[in-house]
Amino acid sequence: MQFDDDANLDTSEVQDVRGSRIPGGKATVGGGVAGLIALLLGLFFGVGPDQLGLTDGDEEPTAQSSSLAEVQRSCRTGKDANARDDCRTVAVVNSVQDYWRQEFPRRQGRYTAAPTVFYSARVGTACGAASSAVGPFYCPGDRKVYLDLGFFDELRTKFGSSGGPFAQAYVVAHEYGHHVQHLMGTLGRSQDGRTGRNSNAVRVELQADCYAGVWAHHATRTPDESGRPLVTRLTEADIRDGMDAAAAVGDDRIQERFQGRVTPESWTHGSAEQRQNWFRQGLRTGDMAQCDTFR
Repeated sequence: MQFDDDANLDTSEVQDVRGSRIPGGKATVGGGVAGLIALLLGLFFGVGPDQLGLTDGDEEPTAQSSSLAEVQRSCRTGKDANARDDCRTVAVVNSVQDYWRQEFPRRQGRYTAAPTVFYSARVGTACGAASSAVGPFYCPGDRKVYLDLGFFDELRTKFGSSGGPFAQAYVVAHEYGHHVQHLMGTLGRSQDGRTGRNSNAVRVELQADCYAGVWAHHATRTPDESGRPLVTRLTEADIRDGMDAAAAVGDDRIQERFQGRVTPESWTHGSAEQRQNWFRQGLRTGDMAQCDTFR
C-alpha cells in the first residue's frame, strides 16, 4: 500500500491522546479474564463497550489531546504515511472519509465526518470507559472511532494475521463502515440482544466489512482536496493481507484459539468465511447497495 509522497495529510481528523491521563476514575476492562471475555465476544465492536457490559457504569471524561500531539508534529505528508504506522493510519482515515464524503451524499445525504482517537491503554468515551483489551471500536454516542495502535501488533501475534499495512487499513475502514451505518440508521439493529450466525449483530458487522471493501475498490481513484488520489498503489498482496485479517477476526477463529471450541450460537461478528466473503463482495462491486446483509 503506497501513498502519494507529496500529499498533505489532514491531522484534524485524528485526535492523538496517547499518553494522556484520563481523569475521574479508571476503566474496568483490562487484561486477564476480563480482556479475554471481551475478545471472545468478538473484535471491532459496532458500538461502544458499554453495550457489552464492559464498563463500571460511570461515564469518564474523555482524555484531551495535548497541543503537541505526536501526529500533529510528525504526520504531515504522504511520505510520512509511507514511513510510520501512526501516519499511515492518519492517511487511511483521510482516504476513507474522502471516499464517503463523495459517495454518501449520492445515497443518503450529507456525510458527517468522524474523528479517530489514538489512545494508549485506556480511554473515556461517550459510550463509557474502555481499555485496549476491547480492540478498536466505534462509539455512536460521540461519533468517534477509538484505536490503540498496539492492536495491530496483536492482530499478528495473537490472532495469526499476516499483518501488513493493508491489514491495518481494513480495520480502520471497517470501523468507518459502522459510522456510515450509524448515519443511515442501521447500526442499532445489532442491539436486539440476539447472537448467532444469522443474527442482526452478525449482519451489521458483515455489512461494515463490505463497506470496507467498497472503499478499497475505489481507494486509488478517490481524490483528496488537491484533486489527486492519496492512495497511489494497492497490490494483490495488500488485498491478501486484508482478507487474512478479516479471517483472523472471525468468531470461529477467535473461539477456537481462545476457548478451544466453536459455538456458532454465540457469534456476534461472523465466521472467517463470512467476513472474507462480504469484504470481497464490497471489493468486487464497489457498490454499497450490494452490501445488504439483511436480505
